[in-house]
Amino acid sequence: MTSIDLSDRRILVTGGAGFLGRQVISQLQLAGADAEKITTVRSQQFDLRVMENCQQVVRDCDIVIHLAAHVGGIGLNQAKPAELFYDNLMMGAQLIHAAHEAGVQKFVCVGTICAYPKFTPVPFREEDLWNGYPEETNAPYGVAKKALLVQLQSYRQQYSFNGIYLLPVNLYGPEDNFNPQSSHVIPALIRKVYEAQMRGEKQIPVWGDGSPTREFLYSTDAALGIVMATQSYNESEAVNLGTGYEISIKDLVELICELMDYRGEIIWETDKPNGQPRRCLDTQKALDKFGFKAQVGFKEGLKNTIEWYRQHA
Repeated sequence: MTSIDLSDRRILVTGGAGFLGRQVISQLQLAGADAEKITTVRSQQFDLRVMENCQQVVRDCDIVIHLAAHVGGIGLNQAKPAELFYDNLMMGAQLIHAAHEAGVQKFVCVGTICAYPKFTPVPFREEDLWNGYPEETNAPYGVAKKALLVQLQSYRQQYSFNGIYLLPVNLYGPEDNFNPQSSHVIPALIRKVYEAQMRGEKQIPVWGDGSPTREFLYSTDAALGIVMATQSYNESEAVNLGTGYEISIKDLVELICELMDYRGEIIWETDKPNGQPRRCLDTQKALDKFGFKAQVGFKEGLKNTIEWYRQHA
């Protein structure tokens, strides 16, 4: 497979100051990119829902890696579905169009596992992406992000614009978002257990009944996959990024409690939503197309994440 030489490329990373963005920038530099030619944008400086800002940030860029997103767990998806749909659709659609008009050589769009149908056969294969509607609690976010795949494919067809689309599974790792109002399941659980320990509480509440399954990808692995695809993947079809390892929420909670040495009782709040019943990816295409395979074992990644939170809580 031919690989882009990143050393002389001017690269824009939207969301570059975020949890995943910092790791992507690190992996870009390890792959030979010049730190002085990597640009990041923050939402405080450039609101990418405004077309003029998109046009400004892509000017003179060779590669755009679009990570910026308005994203959160089930609670945020239920509270702000309209914002999540509008913000993610407008940021992505305008940035893609501006990049095409500016003559950007390659656009890397990082999508979401929430784009898959609610009842997708496990493991999720990229070919199943359109075989149903996403799980209701995160459908607005998932549909908005999935529309960007259609945009990239149509721009490739009409304008020969080289845009690729990646589907990372749920991410976790040090520096994740631990805000209880918007965090995903792993940081939310780590914080919940930590605070229960600090207060001496003998039980913790957890949403749902524990039956759904999830797959998780360590942030450095996700960044490595994104950079490998940036270098070597140039096709229109979406590609999964994951590990292929599936764990139930019940087993996840028990593992976090074990690693944090918490012996309290788990109270399952069965009146709260479970989210999608199962999530586990077929990761063969990423291996075949650009040689990506996750490096960090799940238990090791969890230990690193717990340790980071304990140091920074």
